[in-house]
Amino acid sequence: MTADVNKQTLGFQTEARQLLHLMIHSLYSNKEIFLRELISNASDAIDKLRFLALSDESLLEGQADFEIRVDLDKEGKTLTITDNGVGMNRDEVVENLGTIARSGTAAFLENLTGDQKKDSQLIGQFGVGFYSAFIVADRVEVRTRKAGEPAANGVLWESHGESEFSIAPLEREQRGTSITLYLKSDCLDFADDWRVRSVIKKYSDHISVPVKMLEPAKSDAEEGEEPAQQEYKAVNEATALWTRPRNEISDDEYKAFYRHVSHDFEDPLTWSHNKVEGKQEYTSLLYIPRRAPFDLWQRDMTRGLKLYVQRTFIMDDAEQFLPLYLRFVKGVVDSSDLPLNVSREILQQDSQVEAMRSALTKRVLDMLGKLASKQPEDYATFWKEFGQVLKEGPAEDFGNREKIAGLLRFSTTHTDKPEQDQSLADYVGRMQEGQDKIYYVVAENFNTARKSPHLEVFRKKGIEVLLLSDRVDDWLMNQLQEFDGKSFQDVARGTLELDDEAKEAQEQLKKDSEALVERLGKVLEAQVAEVRPTVRLTDSPACLVVGEYDMGAQMRRLLEAAGQQVPDSKLILEINPAHPLLQMLDAEQDEARFADLAHIIFDQASLAEGGQLEDPAAYVERLNSLLLELSRRD
Repeated sequence: MTADVNKQTLGFQTEARQLLHLMIHSLYSNKEIFLRELISNASDAIDKLRFLALSDESLLEGQADFEIRVDLDKEGKTLTITDNGVGMNRDEVVENLGTIARSGTAAFLENLTGDQKKDSQLIGQFGVGFYSAFIVADRVEVRTRKAGEPAANGVLWESHGESEFSIAPLEREQRGTSITLYLKSDCLDFADDWRVRSVIKKYSDHISVPVKMLEPAKSDAEEGEEPAQQEYKAVNEATALWTRPRNEISDDEYKAFYRHVSHDFEDPLTWSHNKVEGKQEYTSLLYIPRRAPFDLWQRDMTRGLKLYVQRTFIMDDAEQFLPLYLRFVKGVVDSSDLPLNVSREILQQDSQVEAMRSALTKRVLDMLGKLASKQPEDYATFWKEFGQVLKEGPAEDFGNREKIAGLLRFSTTHTDKPEQDQSLADYVGRMQEGQDKIYYVVAENFNTARKSPHLEVFRKKGIEVLLLSDRVDDWLMNQLQEFDGKSFQDVARGTLELDDEAKEAQEQLKKDSEALVERLGKVLEAQVAEVRPTVRLTDSPACLVVGEYDMGAQMRRLLEAAGQQVPDSKLILEINPAHPLLQMLDAEQDEARFADLAHIIFDQASLAEGGQLEDPAAYVERLNSLLLELSRRD
């Protein structure tokens, strides 16, 4: 008991109040997830104490047997979850249970769909698992003491889940945390022994800490006989799932463990469970998620695998075992070789870790390759969610560049659809006889790429072109040198060389259009690096081409968005002298009108590439003047 004079009442953070209101006033169809979240939190608290005790054994306080207990009181209408983990002191209670700014609550609230089942499943994914207690409880009490601190430093936290909570000192002999839920009238089934056991088996069977409950009292005791004393017995398997043989683990168990390590609400697309023996000994269990997390593009997001050494938990997000472009992978790695007191600094310098990183990276890429070949629909789901992340791979992982390239998917002129479902192997398999390059075009969006004037001669000759429109595509193609012995060629860069016939036609064009090219060059010398005729155009009057060694427009935009200085460079204007507009321009004697038409053609070529005009008003003025002149002629 505590004196009211020592109790302090504090207000919840604004976002916490919003979340709690949602918990209390919404009827979720899957209320049982609160038990999964609270048991998972208890397991994490025990894992943290195990790790801290490696360097300070006194924190165990003479008790090294870890467990989680679940107690039910039907008459009192309560459910209590107790762990003997690391516990919390007063400041940590206020920080962890009163404010949730670090837990992604804002993103959680933004991602609500209105579907009660899906919304409730988001709770764990966004790190707000403790607050799920208010789905079934109208009052929650937390009693806790941090390991290694005196009994007088215990803390009692209490809230009805509204605008405030109270906190008071508490005498607590046992380290760890007890959470008591005072159940709502429509949630009393969670005070039923059979119901709670079934939920624990469903969600927490794989947790390596035993989750214990009192055995049900026997009803067959004879009259006058002392009833047998009830004992706590484990409800779950309490064996680390990855340590068990693969043939003894069901798919449902693998999926349940994935939900535990990822806090995801959907099943994974695929997984790989592997034990390595020999020079190095470690076990890995890796998962490919079905959906991207909300913070996938935040560079400071927590990522990485759960690291265990000799089955002892070491850290939650060991990012050293996989490269950044595979940051979506979830799972665990358990090493027999690393020292138990391993730290992040040691991991960054350890040669064993580097060897494990290389092997685990190849395993993930092999998983994805197998998924692509055997489950193409699931791979399409993966690509939609994580394709742009995988495109970071060729720049980060030179050794696996070819393997990553084989996993990439593109839109192409073969289908002319925005879906990125064509592999480079598909493209190479359709290449024309004698074709030695893989052609591609980069644009701001799919429609601009599909309608690019640079494709005209390729469509005429039936040559397939990759249509690239993701923000990272220009950067990606700068990293890819070749695939299956075929080099890559940007159709909007440099001089186009298709065949001997095209070369001869190009030389003839150059001779026939010298005068026009010279006139255009003088008018547009401030805008373009060069004017030249081309055979790449069949229907358009002109197009803009990037110099062989200049930076593409998409790359420039990407660097500018990142705040980097980008050197100025001019584009090349290629013209189609056979086009009626160019023939009309060639015949124009009025130099002022010639200049206006030349600028209009240049601006239109820029617009066709998805570019922005430097002087839109001047373009409109010239175009209006031309239209008025044509109307007067009529």
